[in-house]
Amino acid sequence: MDDFGRLLPDDYQLAGQVHHRLRRAHQRASAIFIDLIGDQLLTPTQWGALATLHAEGPLSQNQLGRLTYMDPATTQGVILRLVERNLVERQPDPQDRRRTSVRLTRIGQALVIDLMANAAAAHEQTLTPLSEEERVQFMSLLARLM
Repeated sequence: MDDFGRLLPDDYQLAGQVHHRLRRAHQRASAIFIDLIGDQLLTPTQWGALATLHAEGPLSQNQLGRLTYMDPATTQGVILRLVERNLVERQPDPQDRRRTSVRLTRIGQALVIDLMANAAAAHEQTLTPLSEEERVQFMSLLARLM
């Protein structure tokens, strides 16, 4: 380290870098989610879209992408896969025909309701190594990084 506490090039270790640790934590959280959600075809990103539509109601593709922090290409791909499974449907927005509105189908609505407890269990299992106090602190710190 130099006099300012910065790592010198010889001291750089990937395992100690925030991006590496966040990626590994994300991999672990995703694996737990996929294991517990109860639908092997449902990714965490797709679940985010379904849960957001359940909470918010019909949204434009743009709004859905913004609320779930997905770029437009990812949003479109997620929606297409969910449409293929008949979990969401797209319609021209009645207020603006240039815009597409996305909403849950009855099947999608039922799936979200059925899987909410599983998603909550995945959240809990991901945080299992932490005490209750550490969980609160960790979630707070993650919110600050976002």
